[in-house]
Amino acid sequence: MDKEANLHDIIISLSPLERVVLPMLHFNDMGKIEEQAKLDETSVIRALNFLEAKKLITLKVKKKKIIDLDNNGILYLKNSLPERRLLNALAEKKDALSFEDAKKLAGLSDNEFMIALGVLKDKTLVKVNMARVELQANREEVMKKFLEEKFLEALPLEFEALNEEQKFCLEKLKNRKKIIRIIEKNEFEVKLNDLGKKVLEELPKFKHELIEQLTPEMIEKGTFHGKKFRKYDLKSRVPDVYGGKRHFVNQAVDYARNVWLEMGFEEMPGNLVQSAFWNFDALFTAQDHPVREMQDTFYIQDVKANLPGKKLVNDVKKVHENGVRGSKGWQYKWKEDEAKRVVLRTHTTCLSAHTLAKISELKDKRGKFFAIGRCFRNETVDWSHGFEFNQTEGIVVDKDANFAHLLGYLKEFFRKMGWEKIRFRPGYFPYTEPSVEIDVYVPEKKVWLELGGAGIMRPEVVIPLLGEWIPVLAWGPGFDRILMDYYQIKDLRELYANDISKLRKMKTWMK
Repeated sequence: MDKEANLHDIIISLSPLERVVLPMLHFNDMGKIEEQAKLDETSVIRALNFLEAKKLITLKVKKKKIIDLDNNGILYLKNSLPERRLLNALAEKKDALSFEDAKKLAGLSDNEFMIALGVLKDKTLVKVNMARVELQANREEVMKKFLEEKFLEALPLEFEALNEEQKFCLEKLKNRKKIIRIIEKNEFEVKLNDLGKKVLEELPKFKHELIEQLTPEMIEKGTFHGKKFRKYDLKSRVPDVYGGKRHFVNQAVDYARNVWLEMGFEEMPGNLVQSAFWNFDALFTAQDHPVREMQDTFYIQDVKANLPGKKLVNDVKKVHENGVRGSKGWQYKWKEDEAKRVVLRTHTTCLSAHTLAKISELKDKRGKFFAIGRCFRNETVDWSHGFEFNQTEGIVVDKDANFAHLLGYLKEFFRKMGWEKIRFRPGYFPYTEPSVEIDVYVPEKKVWLELGGAGIMRPEVVIPLLGEWIPVLAWGPGFDRILMDYYQIKDLRELYANDISKLRKMKTWMK
């Protein structure tokens, strides 16, 4: 009686998918099961997982790698590989051809021609001399199929079944653009166990129409009377559900923005594209400084910026040429055309320069300002460098401000961002003097992490922009370094890779 009751409980817990798939398992072929059950592969796999959880079947999954044609591979199988077309063109002409003539005759793009030329040279079928290519093969060698051609014709193939020649071809072709693709597939082996056989045997005898869900209409009309509700297993695993959320970088930026606002700061707006005047000159960066070279900065071609008012431009020019308050400046002739060049901003400090120029017109020249934004530098991309990064910027303008206030603001900001132990070290930065380096302590790694720099802006920056000397506290640590530590990211490129599987698992920013 208990066994019958148990069978009964199992049967009324079967979902519609399980009821359809269970009688089809004798086919033991996924394609046949999908065809007979009129279900897609995902639905069949879901049903098999449910049946396995109920211990009605034994399910084995074997991962297989399938080598198949990609888009260019399909095209080349139809129209021949670039190296075959080049070889045939050379065989037709029989004479040495210039690169341009050979490319046109074979109907190849620049990229295809260079690849084809390299392949044929490796096979010693052609000779290259003075930008001319000459056939080095006889008729029989020209007519013989390449191993790569035979390999493409044989696809699709299982990776495990490849012979040595085919593995050689795979290595040659997988680095070429979209000729082949490697597909990972799951192969399912299903076996009904004793309990599953008993359930399958009893299933046709169960005539009740099971209700999957109770709707308002069923309650109103009473159509659920005399029917059975399907029994649900509340312990069975269900698919993960990922709700929509903001990108983790945007979450962190919003959090930091709120920290500055809570501390009484006003946000500084600004464009990603700036003139060299605001990005460099207003910040007392010499016009011959290496940071202004093409290898460090992204310039916008064929565009010139409008400079601000003549007085401000002349004041900046004088500081560069002759200095201010006892300094000697850079001792060169400042060029207006260089200041008109247009760049993708290399830091958010240019926003501080804009802000100082604006408040110079006010009677009470004071205030607290911040920015968090994206910046760009012409860096070689690797695990620790990118051509774009986020920076958080801040300035405090106040005639009574001092170095102790600067350290206090920084300590409070980083404490609110989650770090309890903060230390400061003397440092050097072009726009500030004195300057300080900011480190925070990471307990998990037992190391101090350097986050950026700060200081009091130099007179050469402040006086041209404000019109007089007033202490300006300033800082601009990199924000991405904070993100990498919090999210345990080892490669900077992951911040912008947007891998959906990783984004789903990212914890919410909650320092």
